[in-house]
Amino acid sequence: MHKEKSRIEIGLGVLVDGANEFNFTCKASDFEGRELTDAGFTRDIEVNAVAEKSEDEITITINTSTLADFTCDICLAPVSKELTGSLVLSYLFGIAVDNKDEGSDDYKRIERGAESIDITAEVCETLLLSLPMKVTCTGNPDCKLYGSEQSMKENEEPQPGNKTPWQESLEKLKSKYR
Repeated sequence: MHKEKSRIEIGLGVLVDGANEFNFTCKASDFEGRELTDAGFTRDIEVNAVAEKSEDEITITINTSTLADFTCDICLAPVSKELTGSLVLSYLFGIAVDNKDEGSDDYKRIERGAESIDITAEVCETLLLSLPMKVTCTGNPDCKLYGSEQSMKENEEPQPGNKTPWQESLEKLKSKYR
């Protein structure tokens, strides 16, 4: 069976003891089957991986950075946001273990004779975890909720002694349940 070449991998033969830095540039379409394009990743994705190798361990720090295109959840205006993410992976050299003798989830085991470490899935996971849960355009004047001056005045903290209608309602509820 033919195995497709990984998009992002770190060759273990080129690693020297200490810090080794790798930079990759890719597109969402490079991650086949993961639908990153639908999530808003339409521009270049910068990946910086720092692999720190010691005698029996490799620690890889993955940093991702990209601009993603969304629509505002309130006014539907186009919004571009810079998304960054970070993930730390730890690998121990040794013989791969079977499921009943797995040990800690903090470390993955790799064989000493392995040629490379594929970090494509971890980069994709880091990108997906950097997605905001809610997209709003606070700086866009077309956004009715956050862009108007009146809504900004309504959201300001009231002066001491002046209570807003919602604070008065809250006080009534407090006294009702005491």
